[in-house]
Amino acid sequence: MEDCLSKKVEITVSEAEKRTGRNAMNMQETYTAYLIETRAVESQNEGQCSPVDSLWRRYSEFELLRNYLLVTFPHIVVPPLPEKRADFVWHKLSADNMDPDFVERRRIGLENFLLRVASHPVLCQDNIFYSFLTQEGGWKEMVNETGFQLKADSRLKALNATFRVKNPDKRFTELKHYSDELQSVISHLLRVRARVADRLYGVYKVHGNYGRVFSEWSAIEKEMGDGLQSAGHHMDVYAASIDDILEEEEHYADQLKEYLFYAEALRAVCRKHELMQYDLEMAAQDLTSKKQQCEELATGTVRTFSLKGMTSKLFGQENPEQREAKIKVLEEQIQEGEEQLKSKNLEGRDFVKSAWADIERFKEQKNHDLKEALISYAVMQISMCKKGIQVWTNAKECFSKM
Repeated sequence: MEDCLSKKVEITVSEAEKRTGRNAMNMQETYTAYLIETRAVESQNEGQCSPVDSLWRRYSEFELLRNYLLVTFPHIVVPPLPEKRADFVWHKLSADNMDPDFVERRRIGLENFLLRVASHPVLCQDNIFYSFLTQEGGWKEMVNETGFQLKADSRLKALNATFRVKNPDKRFTELKHYSDELQSVISHLLRVRARVADRLYGVYKVHGNYGRVFSEWSAIEKEMGDGLQSAGHHMDVYAASIDDILEEEEHYADQLKEYLFYAEALRAVCRKHELMQYDLEMAAQDLTSKKQQCEELATGTVRTFSLKGMTSKLFGQENPEQREAKIKVLEEQIQEGEEQLKSKNLEGRDFVKSAWADIERFKEQKNHDLKEALISYAVMQISMCKKGIQVWTNAKECFSKM
C-alpha cells in the first residue's frame, strides 16, 4: 500500500462545467466536463508549493478508462463509476442528468472512483490510468492502441460458459449468488429510503401550516400574539430544514449506490472465471478426443460410433502410409494440446489466487465502508430528531410565556 499512487499524488475532481460540442455523428450535444487536478504530495511535505496539473474529462472518458481496467485486470474487483442518470430518486429530486445537484453528486462520485483506483495496489500502477490523470491530448488513442477491445469477452460467450461449465468452482458460484443478493438488498433499501424521503418531506412541509395558522391567530390576540408569532417562526424554520436534511441524505444514498454497482464488478470476476473454466474443459475434451482418434488409428478399432468410422467401413480403410501420416499429425496436435492444457491450468490457478486475494481486500473495504455509512446515517437521523424535539421545546416555551 505504501507504493500506491494515492500516497504520492493528491487527486481531486474540483469542478464541473456544462459544455456544448459536436459528437461522433457531427450532431450538436450538451455534456458535462469535469476538471481533474493532481498535485505531488512529496513537495507539500517538504514545505514547497508544487504546481497543480489539471485537465478536463467527460464522463464517457471515465467509462472508457473503467472498461479498459475491466478487460486488462479481469481478476480485480474494479471500482464502479457513479450513476450516469439518477435512479432511486424521491419526487422532489430531479432525474435530469444536467441538474446542478445531480452533477455535483456525480462529481464527488467520479473523484471517489479515481481515489479508489489510485489507492488500489495493482490498478494504481497502470500507465494508462496515470496518463488519464496527466495527459490531456492523445489519451484516447493511447487506450485504443492497447487493443483492449479485442480482448473483451462477448456477452454471448460469457452466457454460454455459464450454462455449459461442468465443474464450476463452488467459491465463485457462491460469490456470484452473494453479489446478486447484495444488489437485491441494496436496491430494496434505496427504494425504501426514497419512499421514506417522500413522506418525510411531506410531514416537514405540513409543519409550515402550523406557522401560517399561528401567525394568523396572533393577529387577533393581544396578550397571546407574541407567543403565537414566535412559535410560528420556529415551525417555519423546522419546515424549511428538510431540504438540507434530504440533501445530506443523498450523499449516504450515493455511498450505498456505489456498492450496488460493486455487485456487478464482483459478477464480472465470476464470469471471467467461468469463461476460463469453460475454455479449460473444452481444451481437455478436445485433447481426449484426439488421443482416442490416435488410438483408433493405431489399433484399427473404432470404440465409439462416428460418421467417419462408418465411412471407413463402407469405402475402405486408409493405406498404412496415410494412416501413419494422420497418426503423426495427431501426435503433434496432442503434444500441442497437452502444453496448452498445462498452460490453461497454470493460468487458471494464478487467476483464482489473484482474484481471491482481491476479493478478500474488497470484502474488508466493503465491511468498513458500509459500517461507517450506516452509522453516519443513524447519527444524522438522531440529530434530525433532536432538532425536532428542540423546535417543539422552543414552541412550548413560547406558549408558556403567553
